[in-house]
Amino acid sequence: MIDAASWACLVAGGIFCIVGAVGLIRMPDFFTRIHAASVTDTLGAGLILVGLVLQAGFTLVAVKLLMIGVLILFTSPTATHALAKAGLARGLTPLLAEDRSRSSKP
Repeated sequence: MIDAASWACLVAGGIFCIVGAVGLIRMPDFFTRIHAASVTDTLGAGLILVGLVLQAGFTLVAVKLLMIGVLILFTSPTATHALAKAGLARGLTPLLAEDRSRSSKP
């Protein structure tokens, strides 16, 4: 039973990572690309780590994997926020903000 749950988490995590990579390629602007990549990759990496913890059992390896998971949980959103702020500082505007300003003009 644990083996099946582990493989389900590993496969689901891999699928989320692939969807994030496809979103990175397919999205129209910088901000939607970093959003697609950060959300799906954090979830994908988390699921992969859960699957690996289930495979490892209650050992020191599981504790190390959980520490990696906590690190990813904190660093991925922080890195995405830093990228978004850097994009705004360089003058990039979200695609929807440009569309709204055009549609509000008489």
